[in-house]
Amino acid sequence: MEFCLMLCILVVLVEFLMFQLEVLSWGFLALIPVAGEALPALMACVLLSNLGASITEVAKDALVAEFGQTNKICGLQSYTFMALAVGGVLGNFLGGYNLLSSPPRKMFLLFSILLSLQLSISSATREESLGLLQLPEPDVHGKSIMENVRNQMSDLITAIRDPSIFRPLAWIVASIAMVPLLTGSIFCYQTQCLHLDPSIIGMSRVVSQLVLLSVTVLYDRYWKRVSMKKLIGMVQILYASSFLLDIVLVNQINLKLGISNELFALCFSGLAETIAQFKLLPFSVLFASLSPKGCEGSLISFFASAVCLSSIVGGFFGIGLASLIGIRSGNYSSLPVGILIQFIAALLPLICIHFVPTISPAVEREKKRIVSRRSRRNRRVGRVVYSDSVYVYRRERESEMQG
Repeated sequence: MEFCLMLCILVVLVEFLMFQLEVLSWGFLALIPVAGEALPALMACVLLSNLGASITEVAKDALVAEFGQTNKICGLQSYTFMALAVGGVLGNFLGGYNLLSSPPRKMFLLFSILLSLQLSISSATREESLGLLQLPEPDVHGKSIMENVRNQMSDLITAIRDPSIFRPLAWIVASIAMVPLLTGSIFCYQTQCLHLDPSIIGMSRVVSQLVLLSVTVLYDRYWKRVSMKKLIGMVQILYASSFLLDIVLVNQINLKLGISNELFALCFSGLAETIAQFKLLPFSVLFASLSPKGCEGSLISFFASAVCLSSIVGGFFGIGLASLIGIRSGNYSSLPVGILIQFIAALLPLICIHFVPTISPAVEREKKRIVSRRSRRNRRVGRVVYSDSVYVYRRERESEMQG
């Protein structure tokens, strides 16, 4: 019970900065009608919302790592993924349901009210309640802060230079950045050409979050003991194959199989995004276990920032690819070609899969636990291990004394 309470407080705390930006952006859309119609204002609101989400992503991973290290809780990332998946199921379900009965402006207002309520709760939450290590108070000139920043940067650079950290970090960042994302093009095709209701696409996120919750539970129970290289290789193949499902929808192969566009989009529209989210979980556990003591938050923050940056790079590649092959509003004839390029790009990281360690963190911890238990057993008081040479030397001394 105490662990669940602390985890809930942690989630509330890391959402604090996001709430301010989210309330500002969504409240602006809800209360000012022109904001939802003017493209610059709409883009500015979306930018603020995504900025808050990105900051939250970095802060959440860092605080989870610090909380797990301080309280000696291994694999806490799995539980946070479960909590986020449950929240995603509830949020997407409510959003998809309200799209059917409420105008978008009413949804924005309701969302802003909920965020304002959460903002007030998180404002009253004290960081000391988490039991994390507190930084020393800075002096008047701020030397303590600058010195702490320099020390953290030095420790972070030292940790990243370690091949056991650098190689998997480089692999996961490259595997995300090199895949051009055509999510916007797929969404426009579904709404403009297939005339799918936005609520169907919203409800597909519910199915995706349910899948994410299920695979996270399976990972925590069974898959975390599987070879990490084997697990990540299989996940990457599934991630690449999930793009081919978009070709099925674009070429209307699902209709030939008797599956409607609504049902197919509901079940498979967000599958690639779900697999991409799950792929981060083993690496989060890995870096949390490999990070040096005192550098857990810095390393995990760097990892989350690198993942966000690689996603942005993949989005820019997707825009460039769409422009290059001629995907435009009302003309999606080249969309299957773009999806095939996505599929090939997602398979390329398998060439360097040897960058991913073979032994999973759970197996490594189990081996260390067994070795530690054996060493403690051998160090028990009164137990002395003699070699054969000791016995030979003792017998020679006894024969000399008798002679």
